[in-house]
Amino acid sequence: QVQLVESGGGLVQAGGSLRLSCAASGSVFSANTMFWYRQTPGKQRERVAFITSSGTTVYVDSVKGRFTISRDNAKNTVNLQMNTLKPEDTAVYYCALGLGRWVVSPDYWGQGTQVTVSS
Repeated sequence: QVQLVESGGGLVQAGGSLRLSCAASGSVFSANTMFWYRQTPGKQRERVAFITSSGTTVYVDSVKGRFTISRDNAKNTVNLQMNTLKPEDTAVYYCALGLGRWVVSPDYWGQGTQVTVSS
C-alpha cells in the first residue's frame, strides 16, 4: 500500500509563493508518475502538473511559467513550487501517484492541503 502525505499549504497574498511537498511511502516510488491536483468546492478536481519517473513534466496551461513540479527519488518526495500566486489558485491541493513510469491518471491519493491566496 502506498501512502502520500502533503505539507506546505497555507495562506498567502496574491503575488506570493508557496512550496508544497509530498512524502510517499513504499519502495516503488522511482518507477511511478507523480501528480499534483487541485479542487475547489463545486468543481471537478483539476490536474495541475505531473512528473514522470524520468523527469518529464506536464502542466495545465493556467500554471505554466508560475509552478514547477520536481521530485527527489532518494527522499521519496515530490514538490510543487508555486510562484506569482493568484486568488484563482485557491484550492485544496492533492498529491497523487500513478503506478507506471508514464501514466496519465493516479492510483493513490493524499489527503490534501489547503492553499488560500488572498487578493
